[in-house]
Amino acid sequence: MKNILIEQNPHWQGKAKTYIKREKLTQLIAYLPSRQIITISGIRRCGKSTLAKEAINHLIQSGVNPYNILFVNLEQPYFLEYQHDANYLNTLYDEYLKLANPQGKTYVIFDEIQFFKNWQVFIKSKYESSDIKFIITGSNSSLLSNDLNTLLSGRTLGIHLDTFSFQEFLDYKEIAYHTEIERISNRIEIARAKEEYLQWGGFYEVFDEPNIQVKKEILIAYAKNIIYQDIVPRYGIRNSSELERLFFYLLSNATSIVNYSKLAEIFDISTQKVKEYIGYFEDVFLLKRIDRHHNKPKEKIRSAKKIYVKDNGFLEIAPKHSKNLGMKLENLVYNILSLTDSEVSYLREKYEVDFFSQNILYQVAYDLEDEKTRKRELGAFNYFKNERTKGCRVVTFDTNEVIDGIEVLSFDGLP
Repeated sequence: MKNILIEQNPHWQGKAKTYIKREKLTQLIAYLPSRQIITISGIRRCGKSTLAKEAINHLIQSGVNPYNILFVNLEQPYFLEYQHDANYLNTLYDEYLKLANPQGKTYVIFDEIQFFKNWQVFIKSKYESSDIKFIITGSNSSLLSNDLNTLLSGRTLGIHLDTFSFQEFLDYKEIAYHTEIERISNRIEIARAKEEYLQWGGFYEVFDEPNIQVKKEILIAYAKNIIYQDIVPRYGIRNSSELERLFFYLLSNATSIVNYSKLAEIFDISTQKVKEYIGYFEDVFLLKRIDRHHNKPKEKIRSAKKIYVKDNGFLEIAPKHSKNLGMKLENLVYNILSLTDSEVSYLREKYEVDFFSQNILYQVAYDLEDEKTRKRELGAFNYFKNERTKGCRVVTFDTNEVIDGIEVLSFDGLP
């Protein structure tokens, strides 16, 4: 165990690495002085561990003794045989105290904590009896929220991390974009980056890989790893291949209405099981369903759902891969809007509006060059807008203009 702790804590030896700064770091730093436990949730490989390590660098720069900071990746194979014994977390922490001999307040970061059963009992015990600042990361939304609310209600501060945003992607590529002069000067580089981001999404290991086939293999590996490590064992699923086939089928139908009965018929399972499986995909941040907007909460809950993929890169590994750029842009726009609004919905009656968010109507069209497309997208606004509507926007790939008082903007211009 000592070797693992030393390997996972290079900052003890002054070997801290530098990382690409994530936008959520500001929020994490603001939470550090508080007593509450900080939780970082997000899909696997989105950068939760890196964000936590950025916090370690900040603490050390702020004067915290490196030996007072413990980082442990609980997914390390060595810990597998102990994952059913929450008391082992006590053993691990005691070993750290002997090894590092920290003085005063300690900062303990447990990465992928869901791998230990009943971990919340250990966290609660130490939280109440010791001067420890906990930061925990996890790849399952239900696990963190349900388990923490049961024992640690009011004692946590949550941060949700998605894959790289387009702005973070530009930072990675070192393309300046903050001022109008920079955007104009770098317009060609920004346009190329937009095309790449629309296609491959925001997983660092994917956009850092130049080979297209390898990109796809990485994304397939991510999806299967999440299914077989985060869903199958937690929910005791016996027919795991059925679960996998459903996920990849849903990728081919992103941005569409979910028909539970049709899916049940295709996979020869009950509609209830289809709903459960999709709920599991949502728990691990692979997919997300949105409601049709309705003023009555019951009707909203009962409404037909549209489904979106939480990172555009996954669209590239769908069995029936679509080259529909409009569909890819719609999926991306949903992910951007959902960063600031968890209640994004859609409107559908005689006409359809792609998204309704914070009382703003959004249509998505790759471009508006076709007159029929322009008339259809803009016409739906007139049908739905009312005195409560704050605005109407058409989101395109790269058009920025105003048409009949309606704002048309490229996706990178979304607030």
